[in-house]
Amino acid sequence: MNESTARASCAAGRDDPLLPRFATIRSIEEETSDVHTLVLEMGDDWSFAPGQFNMLYEPGCGEAAISISSAPGEPGLAAHTIRRAGNVTSSLLAKRPGDVVGVRGPFGSSWPWSRHRGADIVIAAGGIGLAPLRPLILDLLAHRNDIGSVHVLYGARTPAGLLYRRQYDAWRAGGIAVDLTVDHPDDDWDDHVGVVPALLESVELVPERTVLFTCGPEIMMRFTARAAKSHGIPDDRIYLSMERNMNCAVGFCGHCQLGGEFVCRDGPVFTYERIGRYLFVEEF
Repeated sequence: MNESTARASCAAGRDDPLLPRFATIRSIEEETSDVHTLVLEMGDDWSFAPGQFNMLYEPGCGEAAISISSAPGEPGLAAHTIRRAGNVTSSLLAKRPGDVVGVRGPFGSSWPWSRHRGADIVIAAGGIGLAPLRPLILDLLAHRNDIGSVHVLYGARTPAGLLYRRQYDAWRAGGIAVDLTVDHPDDDWDDHVGVVPALLESVELVPERTVLFTCGPEIMMRFTARAAKSHGIPDDRIYLSMERNMNCAVGFCGHCQLGGEFVCRDGPVFTYERIGRYLFVEEF
């Protein structure tokens, strides 16, 4: 498919949530051995809110829900940080700049930081969970004077599994504290060792003015939310991004139903007040 055909297909799919548009890959960056970021050219009318996701489609293979990981202010561009986990993601990661990808979206709820202007913000991420939080971090950098302190607490299994490592210094220079932890350090690691929820102990929190945003493995989010609650942060100021089994993105198939919620349609960003009781329900 050439570029002009791709742009025509993109235009045709704008108004139908089930019809993919096609976007050209501008660049690909390796984050870790099995995680790459694909930057797609979406067109001048493209926009999204931090925390939303797209369905990326590979003809003859299928599609997968992938969070958007770029800055919301980048006109016409959508970055997707993808971990190799199956046929669709493996096919996407085999592509090269200039290839095209089917896209449906954007879908879902977003990180509502603007509701909490002036608040102190804690961002807690585990592994690939930093990808849907990166647009929030970049948006906060662009509106740094509208909020109080910002702490990013991020962990991975090993140092080699940390995403966006070349960007941490720029985040710090922009007034965001970044604390890192790993489960299994190597000989060169000189930062924290342990789980992400434990990093909350090092943050001086004023509960009534603090908001927590978290994404990562569900067990990490569960214990991070518990730690936040133990510090007095209210349930309606704790936000989690759930990504369970999102297959259609519009609530038709029911695969992502969690209690009375459809993660793709009603989320993926929820308050703990709304979704917390379901975090203890196993997938089946």
